Amino acid sequence: MALQVLRGVWIAWREFDGASSAHRCARIQQWSAEMLALLGITLRPSGHFQNGPQLLAINHVSWLDIMAVHAVCPQARFVAKSDVKAWPLLGWLITQAGTLFIERENKRDALRVVHQSAEALKAGDTVAFFPEGTTSDGHHLLPFHANLLQAAVSSGAPVQPIALRFSEPGHTVSPSAAYIGETTLVQSLWMIACASGIEVHVSVLEPVSSEGVDRRALVQAVRGQIAGALGLSDAAHNPA
Repeated sequence: MALQVLRGVWIAWREFDGASSAHRCARIQQWSAEMLALLGITLRPSGHFQNGPQLLAINHVSWLDIMAVHAVCPQARFVAKSDVKAWPLLGWLITQAGTLFIERENKRDALRVVHQSAEALKAGDTVAFFPEGTTSDGHHLLPFHANLLQAAVSSGAPVQPIALRFSEPGHTVSPSAAYIGETTLVQSLWMIACASGIEVHVSVLEPVSSEGVDRRALVQAVRGQIAGALGLSDAAHNPA
């Protein structure tokens, strides 16, 4: 994995400056798929992405989520917490993939990222975010926050729900892949390396139109789809 991270740094440093969007996407997709394979994780995608700008709304389980989505949708520009930039090497690589960083505790910064995301969507980009704001254990969904969905409402771009689920032999929901509580990145890596047969299921669901829809109604529809795809009973409940 360390060698793969260094290889990613080399590729981004040597090839990304001035490269075409298609070339960057091909490299991001290849690198992400290879990293999952090196960690012994099998990618199980289903569904299809539509053409054009879209806002991807994804449930959040692990630091692996970005790689899993980039392995099937390399053009996605993620909105991530600003502290991700501090991760050794990985933070730099995530930045090179066009990530938009947000200080979630700062309301003014949240408004900045909503505006920046809306401009990116109007320019034809694909923007991705985790409406839960943090990771869950995969057995349930946390409340979804509607703020960033305003970017879809403002730009008229559809919202594309994506349901992520990690599994492993004997567990429909993988305990090894969950990145929650006080678990450190090193501890998470060790659990994943020690596990066997982890699979990540990336389910691309039906897109939801943002036209003429209030963002709170939009978040209910998106959360309902993801919960339904994951087989969770709280499909319509979102106290946030």
